Amino acid sequence: RLSAYVYTRHRFWSKHIAERKDRAAQLGKLGFLWERLQPEWNLFIEALSVYKAIHGDVLVPAKFVVPRSGEWSKACWELPLGSTVQRIRIRHDYLTGDNSYERRLQLDRLGFVYDVSEVKFDKFLTAVKYFRAIKRQRSTVRIPSKFVVPREKGWPEELWDYPLGARSLAVRQKQLYVKGRPDRQRDLEEVGFMLQDGNAKLGWLAVVQAAAIYSQMHNKVLNVPLNFVVPGPPLDADVNCYENWPWPRRLWGLKLGQRLKDVRQKGAYLKGSDAGIRRAQLNQLGFVWTPKRGRRKRFVGEIEDFEPESCLLKDDFDV
Repeated sequence: RLSAYVYTRHRFWSKHIAERKDRAAQLGKLGFLWERLQPEWNLFIEALSVYKAIHGDVLVPAKFVVPRSGEWSKACWELPLGSTVQRIRIRHDYLTGDNSYERRLQLDRLGFVYDVSEVKFDKFLTAVKYFRAIKRQRSTVRIPSKFVVPREKGWPEELWDYPLGARSLAVRQKQLYVKGRPDRQRDLEEVGFMLQDGNAKLGWLAVVQAAAIYSQMHNKVLNVPLNFVVPGPPLDADVNCYENWPWPRRLWGLKLGQRLKDVRQKGAYLKGSDAGIRRAQLNQLGFVWTPKRGRRKRFVGEIEDFEPESCLLKDDFDV
């Protein structure tokens, strides 16, 4: 476009207009926007600030272009704000060089989002938590596929009209937000949102792998305390211990005790065509289906007894 050419070609300006007052006067009569003749970064920040004031966030759609309306400075009209935001996220445009630190601070003050998927997942997780609390579902959260967050007391305004049912269906059927992210899968399972079909298999793999490691550490007996959570290495562990820690990073924080309790009491993971295979896996690991009541005896070699030099498991095992 002509405007893009004139406003972004400084050589054209210095050659044809800067030293010609008559031409500058002619442009003034035509309504030329002198404010546009400033660094593109300044215009971007101005437009992004206005967008936040209007919409409450800086999650600018990729195709958004600043409209010609009174809410926006004329200098920013027709600025491709959405594509600029995308380029900053993907290519880090404007964020290299001497001004990179100051510019990142400007973006941080505006609440700039570098990873949109994380924001969307957090919103979904928050909505699930509120649904569980409001509907008083204590175990597995069951959300109707057509459920939309109502404009009612108890729900945060930022969640009103949120299509929670459709999003839940997409999470289960298309792995929306959770594909390749076992940490997010665990976050959802923690609040009772059980993944089904292919996603349930991913959740089961984490449980059975952790169960296999625990069984190996306890003489082929799988009797996990309810409050047991897969630990990470000690904060003061040396490099050798950290590298040979028996629990993979992706399992740290997994509430294995609670998961296996759900297996016993609710039949979690034991439904469908894979139920028989999974029962056999648990039996092979020495799973205790009916724990004895009373105080559980502590095994030598439990994680509390681990020393840095004993991080590496002596035997391999198959899951």
